[in-house]
Amino acid sequence: MPESTVYIPELLPGHFHRNELTVKRSRFIASIGHTPGNAAVKTFIEGIRGEFPDARHHCFAFNAGRGDSAAFLGASDDGEPKGTAGRPMLNILSHSGIGEITVVVTRYFGGTLLGTGGLVKAYQDSVREALRDLPLKPWEPVTSLWVRTDLAGLSTALNRIRQAAGTVSHTEFAGESAVIRACVPCRNAAALVKTLSGIRGAEIREFQEEE
Repeated sequence: MPESTVYIPELLPGHFHRNELTVKRSRFIASIGHTPGNAAVKTFIEGIRGEFPDARHHCFAFNAGRGDSAAFLGASDDGEPKGTAGRPMLNILSHSGIGEITVVVTRYFGGTLLGTGGLVKAYQDSVREALRDLPLKPWEPVTSLWVRTDLAGLSTALNRIRQAAGTVSHTEFAGESAVIRACVPCRNAAALVKTLSGIRGAEIREFQEEE
């Protein structure tokens, strides 16, 4: 990768990239999501926990900002011995140069203790293997939009956001209205706001994602 280029996962909201390793019958399932901001990180981790509710551990590491920044890093051992999972995973992630990314490694215990060194190696190897074939795209600045529309205009609004290379992070419904939260490349934002304003009854404003 060119050093001047910052990369992020090329994954749609709600989608993930996954890899699985088996070490002495313990399963290590690594799930990677595109998570721009702390709110997206939390949603992704909760989603993985919900998918594997019977697993002993859901250890994670994330960089919610750009890959060349250390401002939005975090990690958790989630019940594993201190320092054997989250921090080693974050070390691999931090040296990848990839931003807006969360890795959750779900562990199913196989009956054989791995020891602290074995756990560190297993969690790091799990992240390395998952990153190996992760689809990537160059990072570019985005604008976050809040869009309210009636239900009749919802499909049109969603289509116009996608046509502007935007991604929808959240949609909620209240009576006859729908509220969309979306991110769109800054280069397309002005044109998108103009076309969304043409939808009858639509309200649009920019907002700051929680960091």
